Amino acid sequence: MSFRRAAASSLVLLLVFPALAGAQGFKWWNSDTFRADLGLTTDQVTRLDEVYQGLLPKLASGKDALDRLEKQLSDVVAAGMVPEGDVMNLVDQTEHARSELAKTRMLMVYRMHQILTVEQRAKMNALHAKWEQDRRQGRRPPGR
Repeated sequence: MSFRRAAASSLVLLLVFPALAGAQGFKWWNSDTFRADLGLTTDQVTRLDEVYQGLLPKLASGKDALDRLEKQLSDVVAAGMVPEGDVMNLVDQTEHARSELAKTRMLMVYRMHQILTVEQRAKMNALHAKWEQDRRQGRRPPGR
């Protein structure tokens, strides 16, 4: 597998775990299983948490804004008595909020990616594959 493909895979899989953490769920870098399996150092765990904590307010406000706009859009569409231009304006606002949230998440993923070694990213790929398999089979993901 090329370095670019491996890096892209790592970025994609890292997106899954931080997205869960973004919902105040599973912070994979604090899991004893992930720490041991990846061989994370105390410094790495601290730095990963700093990245997360640093972007958490922006993630939370972005998620709130997106939720509010999606509800508003849903209500407007259900009412059906709003000019199409107003609906499209609300669609644009909603998609902009979604895009901003995705960019913030990707920035977090990128920053976390930089903290891990090449070997740790390869191990993360394997852990992600196992996590996906367990999820598809209805089993509890490892480390939770």
